[in-house]
Amino acid sequence: MQSDKTLLLEVDHPDAQACRMAIAPFAELERSPEHVHTYRLTPLGLWNSRAAGHDAESVVDALIKYSRYPVPHALLVDIAETMDRYGRLQLVNDPVHGLVLRGLDRIVLVEVAKSKKLAGMLGNRIDDETIAVHGSERGRLKQALLKLGWPAEDLAGYVDGEAHEIDLAQDGWTLRSYQQEAVDGFWAGGSGVVVLPCGAGKTLVGAAAMATAKATTLILVTNTVAGRQWKRELVARTSLTEDEIGEYSGERKEIRPVTIATYQVLTSRRGGAFTHLDLFGARDWGLVIYDEVHLLPAPIFRFTADLQARRRLGLTATLVREDGREGDVFSLIGPKRYDAPWKDIESQGWIAPAECVEVRVTLTDAERMSYAVTEAEERYRVAASARTKLPVVKALIEKHPDEQILVIGGFLDQLHELGEYLDAPIVQGSTTNKERERLFDAFRDGSLRTLVLSKVGNFSIDLPEAAVAIQVSGTFGSRQEEAQRLGRVLRPKGDGRQAHFYTVVSRDTIDTEYAAHRQRFLAEQGYAYKIVDADDVLGPSLPQVD
Repeated sequence: MQSDKTLLLEVDHPDAQACRMAIAPFAELERSPEHVHTYRLTPLGLWNSRAAGHDAESVVDALIKYSRYPVPHALLVDIAETMDRYGRLQLVNDPVHGLVLRGLDRIVLVEVAKSKKLAGMLGNRIDDETIAVHGSERGRLKQALLKLGWPAEDLAGYVDGEAHEIDLAQDGWTLRSYQQEAVDGFWAGGSGVVVLPCGAGKTLVGAAAMATAKATTLILVTNTVAGRQWKRELVARTSLTEDEIGEYSGERKEIRPVTIATYQVLTSRRGGAFTHLDLFGARDWGLVIYDEVHLLPAPIFRFTADLQARRRLGLTATLVREDGREGDVFSLIGPKRYDAPWKDIESQGWIAPAECVEVRVTLTDAERMSYAVTEAEERYRVAASARTKLPVVKALIEKHPDEQILVIGGFLDQLHELGEYLDAPIVQGSTTNKERERLFDAFRDGSLRTLVLSKVGNFSIDLPEAAVAIQVSGTFGSRQEEAQRLGRVLRPKGDGRQAHFYTVVSRDTIDTEYAAHRQRFLAEQGYAYKIVDADDVLGPSLPQVD
């Protein structure tokens, strides 16, 4: 334990596993290479821990117990004081005055009440310890207080919403232990986020939460295909029928006891106004589920600020947000209620083991010159889309003749080139939902072995047969995208075989730098990347592209 708030864990020590379990509730894993893992203490991590019921004493005890060297005293004081900031302000429902902000520390209440950042959110002072809160400002007030460093404990409770009978189907399956723990953790807190690896069954956690709530439910998803996968899973795993589940998308506008809506339709505007906001008030929802909460668009945060009386469940494989809005997830959706390391789930056999390989290709002289003279803002596109990558991708596919393969990229012109070169179909944003379903079904039944995907393949696509993913380009250095793309091949294989995740990178360009940044999250989860040269692995005489 070091004074810069980092923890260095020696993974081969006999007490390493016990230590990791002890610090996981409050320390954020930053890096996990082979021998020493790095964790960091942050205010948000400590407040997440407090929200989950851990106090400063338990955190300090864990650090003192496992630290090889004396823990810096100043650090222990800082931990205690940081955690003590959570809950000194409470949001509660007063039987007379309605929603109020109560200060367990009167001076803190005076301090925040004077902040201009809270202007318009607070009403009249009721007494020295209580200030009225405008009911519509519950979410925005929590956001503002978090930014002021005084996160409020929300004890104002939830409305039950409109009751609707939902039960889990009893047809030979049960929740896995970690899924049940995730549901229990969420329900005990009332709202919050569950973090599970791709392929670990986050949809089933959502279904179990719905069966616990037994209320009308609004489910927000990334796209229509993901919504229809949710519907199929709910019909198969719960007592819900197809008629009880509505689709609210660009194609249909059905509002039913369980309604699945896409982020796109909710954030679409006409004349500058959000035209589908009525959905949030269309029924007395008892539960709102946010699928892929790490991708939540900014407008949905604004809508969610008005939904604080509803139970809210966020589902994600990673809370990493490239826009740095993890604090908004904490204040508006809720604290992290459950988190399972990817490698733990892998060791239990619930996701496939994966080999991660970065294949570096050398550009031709013409490509290097093109890259050298390109303006800085276009250099990544030029490097990532180099045609030299085409034969490398083909050779990788030929290396796995019996596997189902996804080729994923971020630039449409590159993907069309790949589709033509590989004689493989492409799924992109403009592909109709009907055509997407047809291609996905062909991939699932094995009649289609290779599929080229744009960014639509980053999330919420259920292709359990996929065993190999080849990434040719991405969204610059996005860590969350890297995790989602690996997740496409992590569904456990029937014969227990390994998954393979390749990234094809142009050497001596910014493509290499972005690849290193993209890999950070998965390295934190314990995945080791092997860097190989295209010529060494795939043969020195790869065919050239004209």
